[in-house]
Amino acid sequence: MLRTWRQRITATDIVVWVIGLAIAVMVVYGSAKTLALGKYDAATWLDLTITGLALGGVYALIALGYTLVYGILRMINFAHSEVFMSGPYTATFMAYALISLGWWNKYPVLSLLIVMLVAAVVSSSIAVLLERIAYRPLRTAPRLVPLITAIGASFFLQYTFRGLYGSGLKGYPEMDIFKGFLMIAGIRVFKTQATAIIGAIVLMLILYAIVQKTKIGKAMRSVSEDKEVAALMGIDVDKTIATTFALGGAAAGLAGILYLLLFPVAHFYMGFFPGLKAFTAAVLGGIGNVPGAFLGAMLLGLLESVGPSLFLDGLGIPAAYQLKDAIAFTILVFILIFRPSGILGERLTQAKA
Repeated sequence: MLRTWRQRITATDIVVWVIGLAIAVMVVYGSAKTLALGKYDAATWLDLTITGLALGGVYALIALGYTLVYGILRMINFAHSEVFMSGPYTATFMAYALISLGWWNKYPVLSLLIVMLVAAVVSSSIAVLLERIAYRPLRTAPRLVPLITAIGASFFLQYTFRGLYGSGLKGYPEMDIFKGFLMIAGIRVFKTQATAIIGAIVLMLILYAIVQKTKIGKAMRSVSEDKEVAALMGIDVDKTIATTFALGGAAAGLAGILYLLLFPVAHFYMGFFPGLKAFTAAVLGGIGNVPGAFLGAMLLGLLESVGPSLFLDGLGIPAAYQLKDAIAFTILVFILIFRPSGILGERLTQAKA
């Protein structure tokens, strides 16, 4: 038995464990030194935490698209970042149209509903078209083929929207009702952050209820378990998969509006990094698992916001916040190495269809 265990340990395993241990020691030491220096007060840590939760909420809604598609087709839709980009980018132009009509601040709730509807419809439509044109013909192909197709579709959508809307930055107009902050239990929270956090939680609960409590949700879980048996039971597999893409796309489009509230600039490349972060969050929580994607996204948002100041400032690293992306992708690498199934496991389809 001891000999078998030793045979399984390779030089690569040892190197990985040593690197992981070294990073863990650096994190602990850096955090302890940062706290000992007292460079940041409690209010600053609280602000960073709220910022992380707001960012995590946006990542969560994008991650739901990855996790739903993986749960059904066992493929990673790398074009989902462009699905996320397409809706809010288009909705930005609708926002300016509403400004020209004088509606933007005169009827703020109606205006917000309109831009959210535009973002959800555009992103959902792009997602369904992707499934119908790019993925459905390759459903029985080797897994590498749809993966390469998804990467190609991602670049195609990026440069299509660049051609349609131009390569410049487009500022998202600010709404008066989102200016300023709220005091919640003595804690200052910017209105945009509160909207992002609450909106993400509400939308996640709605999507989870659809998957678990509705007829189409039962069909989705059945198709995820076994497409052939689901078809024999009378479930329209193609329609169910298209609906899954539509739901994931709509969630991404709504996430885009929340993202523009936090970072009010739209451009054709705006989906790339949030999409990668959301994929990291989905893997962290357990890809294929809706609550896992939400949990992973919230953890990632917190680590990305608090991590640079907490882990790196004590090590004397200049401009530590610029390394927030490195923290996210380091987490992805180590999750894939040490726990590829994620925190809550890979799949949500444990409930009986």
